[in-house]
Amino acid sequence: MPQHTAIPVLSEEVREALDRRLPVVALESTIIAHGLPRPRNLQVGEELEALVRAEGGVPATIAVLDGVPYVGLDKAQLERIAGDTAVRKLGHRDLAPALAAGATGATTVSATAFLAARAGLRVFATGGLGGVHRDWTLTQDESADLALLARTRITVVCAGVKSILDVPATLQRLETLGVAVVGYGTDRFPGFYLSSSGEPVDWTVHSPREVAAVMAAQEALGGPESALLVANPVPEAEQLDPDLHDRVLAEALELGRAEGVTGQAVTPFLLDRLVRATGGASLEANLAAVRGNVRLAARVSAAWAATR
Repeated sequence: MPQHTAIPVLSEEVREALDRRLPVVALESTIIAHGLPRPRNLQVGEELEALVRAEGGVPATIAVLDGVPYVGLDKAQLERIAGDTAVRKLGHRDLAPALAAGATGATTVSATAFLAARAGLRVFATGGLGGVHRDWTLTQDESADLALLARTRITVVCAGVKSILDVPATLQRLETLGVAVVGYGTDRFPGFYLSSSGEPVDWTVHSPREVAAVMAAQEALGGPESALLVANPVPEAEQLDPDLHDRVLAEALELGRAEGVTGQAVTPFLLDRLVRATGGASLEANLAAVRGNVRLAARVSAAWAATR
């Protein structure tokens, strides 16, 4: 394994932006490789990068190619992640084996956050986080996202956690881990496909400058290198119909139990059922949330850059 693969390789554009203290936004690659049908996945990947640029920022899509972690992909690399059906899905725990094996993989939230922070990026946009699964007392199933964010200094703009999860338990776990959560223009925690999960958040911010102020306060306080979660709700006009969401999710959960779906298979099973049973409406709500998060992340990154 080449020694340079032990640290992320920054694209020239990302490296220059960091040197000049310009706004940079980390983007995950799993949504491109595994979250969307081809060829729409490439179109969405390009669209999200364009949204960052439209706000004056530099996009840094992250992935591992042939055992090398990249922060910032060129056109050919992005096309490879979107088009190669053999691309693996890499969480934080998978990075070392992937590097050693020379593997190619798309990064999830945990792997993206880790590599982004390692490269010196401070803002990351994604759709919804992982969290505590339903029936946790029986399965002990919890996303690696939570523990990784508890020890990674990065600001994550997200639409809450996936609504198929146990949202109250996830918020309790985030509190236990010491991960700060602020609602962006809302006092309710978003529900991924839905504008609100119904759960309250303790702190609300109303502008990118206010988010940057929280980030600066984190730096001033020191202490554990934990993340800041900016919970940005999907607009109500673009959310999935709440009644449809609740009905379809209940049916999917029952079907999953009946078919004995467990472990890592639960999340993709439920998300696939939601897409099919809503005629693709859940996917469109997901994309609406991601677009809004990317725009906000670019503005937060710009506000942060202005303070440095």
